[in-house]
Amino acid sequence: MNLEEALVGPVELVAPRLLGAFLTHAGVTVRLTEVEAYGGAADPGSHAYRGPTGRNQVMFGPAGHLYVYFTYGMHTCANVVCGPEGDASATLLRAGEVVSGIEQARERRPGARDRDLARGPARLCRALDIRLDDNGAGLCGDDFSLSLPETPPTDVATGPRVGLRGAPERPWRFWASGEPSVSTYRPAKGLARPS
Repeated sequence: MNLEEALVGPVELVAPRLLGAFLTHAGVTVRLTEVEAYGGAADPGSHAYRGPTGRNQVMFGPAGHLYVYFTYGMHTCANVVCGPEGDASATLLRAGEVVSGIEQARERRPGARDRDLARGPARLCRALDIRLDDNGAGLCGDDFSLSLPETPPTDVATGPRVGLRGAPERPWRFWASGEPSVSTYRPAKGLARPS
């Protein structure tokens, strides 16, 4: 089974398969320790909930590509597309441990402790030098390489996704228990109501 085939399926089942996977780009390799699933039209927390747009088009397939977006006007976040073509779903890469190219990752994240180099989705993108123009990049090419673990972690924890207002209760955040690189859980803040 090739990578694209291995990534197609219900996103809540595919996402935990990415734990322990190795993602390499720009001289750095990260072992993924935390991910979050987003289910497209059936998921109010997903960028694809209301259908295709110029921003989210990559989420609609094919699987095995990066969906990269800019958030809060300053951070880049990356997802692995994992649905069959035409059915949007993607898994946010939330955190990982830098296992190769640590000096380059340190240069990209000056002052960060080694456990924090890729701890959080924006930090992971910075450590791997993933940029907005990497949106749509294949994960089996010369620039990016994603290899799934032969033996996925057995001690996988699950809980609510971080910072969401849409479907925050879904336990679609997955992480390898006991990993120091896993990010801190933060629930969404409520919207301030005018008095």
